[in-house]
Amino acid sequence: MTGTGRTLADARRWALIGTDLILEATAGLDDAGYAAPSALPGWSRAHVAAHVAANAEALSNLVHWAATGEPTPMYASPEERAAGIERGRALPAAALTTWLRRSADALEAGMDRLTEGQWAHEVVTAQGRTVPATELPWMRSREVCVHAVDLATGLSFASLPADFLTALCDDVVGKRSAAAGGPAVTLTAVDTGAVWQLPGDGEPVHVTGDLSALTAYLTGRDADLRTAAGAPAPTLGAWL
Repeated sequence: MTGTGRTLADARRWALIGTDLILEATAGLDDAGYAAPSALPGWSRAHVAAHVAANAEALSNLVHWAATGEPTPMYASPEERAAGIERGRALPAAALTTWLRRSADALEAGMDRLTEGQWAHEVVTAQGRTVPATELPWMRSREVCVHAVDLATGLSFASLPADFLTALCDDVVGKRSAAAGGPAVTLTAVDTGAVWQLPGDGEPVHVTGDLSALTAYLTGRDADLRTAAGAPAPTLGAWL
């Protein structure tokens, strides 16, 4: 088991699903298609695609670390991470699509080769967290599933597996609960009955919606949710 009840098999399955969604969404994009705006402010679809490809290579560094014991950081520096995205988003469409597929395939192959003992080895993420390698597929599934929606090619959070959405809500609520500040919110998924509590300032406000809409809200995406009193759901800060 890893995380809040999710298994390694779960996370690897979600990572494959998200990767397939990314590759399907970008397969027919030309230069103009990649240049179109994504759902992320200030980023084109090419920015999102380059970020996802660079993420696969960065996680492959951690897979190498787990396999060999040789410390291999995800990125050389935050500046190099940003520069890599800028270089990638300027690639011609065919080259960017090829990078997406090649980096994803390499990451999957590297994880396939890890032994049970190597999966237990600890690595350090770009945020400085020390985690077992079993956390890597979950990190990848978050990237590909969420950014498949961010590409703005017609996918939504409702396009993602319900068990992934539940695990993501658990994860985001855990991260937000550990951070200081923010509004107190009680969230109820009307389609599944799941309830999450965000501790914070003041009396909790109650927000309800479909699981997919709550996931969008918790991850900072536009969900157009309202409180039980009819007011817009309170704005949340960054979660990663």
